[in-house]
Amino acid sequence: MSPTVLGIVFFFLILMAVPIGFVLAGVSFMPHIIDSWFPTDGPYLIRAMISGINSFPILAVPMFILSGNIMAKGGISEKMFNFFSYFIAPLRAGLPISVVVTCLFYGAISGSGPATAAAVGAMTIPVLSRLGYDKVFATALVAVAGGVGVIIPPSIPFIFYGQAANVSVGKLFIAGVVPGLLIGLCLMSYAYYYCLKNGEDRVKLNAYHAELKAQGLGNLFMDSFWALLSPIIILGSIYTGVASPTEAAVISVFYSLFVAVVIYKKIDMQGLLDILNDSVKTYASIAFIIAAAIAFARVLTLMEIPALLSEAVSGAVSNGVAFILLVNLVLLFVGMVMDTTPAILVLTPILLPLAKTYGFDPIHFGLIMVVNLAIGFVTPPLGVNLFVSSALTKISVEKIVKKAVPFIGAFIVALLIVTFVPSLSLMLIK
Repeated sequence: MSPTVLGIVFFFLILMAVPIGFVLAGVSFMPHIIDSWFPTDGPYLIRAMISGINSFPILAVPMFILSGNIMAKGGISEKMFNFFSYFIAPLRAGLPISVVVTCLFYGAISGSGPATAAAVGAMTIPVLSRLGYDKVFATALVAVAGGVGVIIPPSIPFIFYGQAANVSVGKLFIAGVVPGLLIGLCLMSYAYYYCLKNGEDRVKLNAYHAELKAQGLGNLFMDSFWALLSPIIILGSIYTGVASPTEAAVISVFYSLFVAVVIYKKIDMQGLLDILNDSVKTYASIAFIIAAAIAFARVLTLMEIPALLSEAVSGAVSNGVAFILLVNLVLLFVGMVMDTTPAILVLTPILLPLAKTYGFDPIHFGLIMVVNLAIGFVTPPLGVNLFVSSALTKISVEKIVKKAVPFIGAFIVALLIVTFVPSLSLMLIK
């Protein structure tokens, strides 16, 4: 079967909105249907799918999903936001900046962009709207800032990239710290400019800050202490070598359960059963996508598509700068039409060997891939965070996109810095 035909069928099915798992599984079987001598028959693909998800590193994914769901139901985002707002609210753009900081910290718990946008947005958007900020602006801010949740460790996409690239997930986690903070800083900068240009209702903001001060810094700190401690425990256990990323994910489940049930008393037995049910449903769909993507990647290898693309790119691109700019454009487009998980599992075996020939470090290249695909969370037509935020506020996706464009621009500025200053990604692991 011609690789060109395979590619055309693949993208046609995606544009027709066929679920990505079915696209990957169906296209994987096509070469054998056309040519019975091609080895990817049913039993081969099933074995590939089962062996693909039978992985210790991937076990971290359902654990982080469960931990993030527990923290979301435990009211963690509200406690974080109040604590940060105590210090930042009096400043210009203080509350929008507090939203970004809260997303950074919550991302260090959930490892998921949509989960971060949902948990932080559900609490912060009504507060910002009540205090005089444009509701569409607040919604766009949360949608874009939620994307940082997959860059600040722990990160579910980093787990998939580590599996596909055969590199240390722990090193990827640590490498994501500085780029994640950089992206957060870029988003804060635009939020500051927006508030400088459009103004703020200082009367309402001063009254809100007075309410926080009335609670007392000590009370706010103790109320948020256990939530703030969570990322320290997760990352500290990995960075010090006490636990692997998968073991740290299990630790995060027990810790979040302890905090939500014993400390904050936000979850009862029925609530816990609902969380388990939601987490299983979420991971079941992801697990099928993982399995199908791994099978599809093996089909691509058997068809020698990575080698063919390598020859084509090498002939068209003369240096590393041109190559990485081309990769960024391709990944930005892919992020618009494909979910992060299959994009990483399918494209990593194709792009990483090429990146190595141009001298890119695998860890650094992983950061470039994930940051690109994180922008896909807020770019139509897929834009998962856009739909999550729209569901929270009942504002149309079209209106959110218009306000999100400058934030996306700030995100792309950070992407270019991450791309061309590799030391930012590698400084903590050298």
